[in-house]
Amino acid sequence: MVASGMGLFTRLASLLFFVSPLFAADPVLTVLPDHPTGVYALGEKVTWTVDVKSGERAGFNAVAYAVRKDGADKVAEGTVDLSAGPATITASRDEPGVLLAIFPNPDKTKPQALGVGGAVYAPEKIGPSLPAPDDFDAFWDAKLKDLAAVPINPVVEKGSLDGVKNTEGLDYYKVTLDNINGTHVQGHLARPTAGEKFPAMLMVQFAGVYPLDKAQLLAQARPGWLVLNIQAHDAPADGTVAFFEELKNGALKNYIYQGSDDRETSYFLRMLLGDVRAAEYLASRPDWDGKTLVVTGTSQGGLQSFAAAALDPKITHLMTLVPAGCDVYGPLATPARAFGWPYWLSNWGPRDRDPEKVKKTAGYFDPVYFAHRITCPALVAPGLIDDTARPAGILAAFNALQGPKELVLLPLADHHGTGGSQGAYFTRFNAWKSAIQRGEPLPLPAH
Repeated sequence: MVASGMGLFTRLASLLFFVSPLFAADPVLTVLPDHPTGVYALGEKVTWTVDVKSGERAGFNAVAYAVRKDGADKVAEGTVDLSAGPATITASRDEPGVLLAIFPNPDKTKPQALGVGGAVYAPEKIGPSLPAPDDFDAFWDAKLKDLAAVPINPVVEKGSLDGVKNTEGLDYYKVTLDNINGTHVQGHLARPTAGEKFPAMLMVQFAGVYPLDKAQLLAQARPGWLVLNIQAHDAPADGTVAFFEELKNGALKNYIYQGSDDRETSYFLRMLLGDVRAAEYLASRPDWDGKTLVVTGTSQGGLQSFAAAALDPKITHLMTLVPAGCDVYGPLATPARAFGWPYWLSNWGPRDRDPEKVKKTAGYFDPVYFAHRITCPALVAPGLIDDTARPAGILAAFNALQGPKELVLLPLADHHGTGGSQGAYFTRFNAWKSAIQRGEPLPLPAH
């Protein structure tokens, strides 16, 4: 993979539409665990060192904090004096899960915390909060039959790369495919001009309503890949800013809640089946090498990646950064886990939904329950202080994966990779992609 791959995923992380409330701005405190990995044994004490990153130290003489289990139940609180130098705080837990040391902003008009530290206990033992819906597999098997009854009907047209740099030696196309209920999958595709057969990659998108980035697509194709990047919505790959703003504030406003009280009308049903359709299309192309089909995405794209890898056996590898939507039933766990995106069990969003129906529906779209169907190799990276894609849920999904897998735990990472905190994932992504392309064994860490 070329060096621009890191830039691609850095931009993806920085463009996430749903802003993590703890990190709407850079933190002003550092909160570092005494284990650099952030991993602890059950009952072991974690010691966080807290220090001032920005601002006048003298003003930090009584900084309040709370330690919470998985961002929910409070297990400790107090204040620290940083006016003369760093301070430490300690905590522990006896069951698998995450501890977060949160320093809230005393200015209540600013939701972002001054700083957050994390620690995870027995990550390999973290499981889902509740069992999967009884008919989870039957439901999705039936939906795959519904999708199979719809011809793909690909429409492929040469696209314009006007204004895009470094396009030499690459072909670019717009692609439209038929999906369920008269909807479509829309995206764009790139491949090297020279050559006949290529490994394939399906890119799926983080949350929001926006045009797809041509430069990002070309960066993935340039080293010798057939790459399809698709919209999460039935929307064109490109368009004016005004067009996507109108969609975001109109038909797609609060799309994550649309149909969220019925599995048959959930917005995510069309989205996830669209991912399967896109993978099917890639595997049908004569320029696919017939061996390699990677699915990759960040945040909402991680949810989609889990679903695609679970529902399409042609997918050979899964690589995802901070996959969102994992363990939606976290608030119902004992002890409770704080909710994350897409916030279905929260009191956010429209008030016209039946909470019991929402709760019943949510499990059908949870990566935790797709994971048991995934046997291909998987690279998964949770951020330990991510409050959008909660780490406990991601770890539960990772633990349920059935094939070869690698966890890249990011101990200082929020959802957006502040301060380069997601860099370890990009390094591993590059290593995996390079090995896959060369047909070499995956560089899995020794256990």
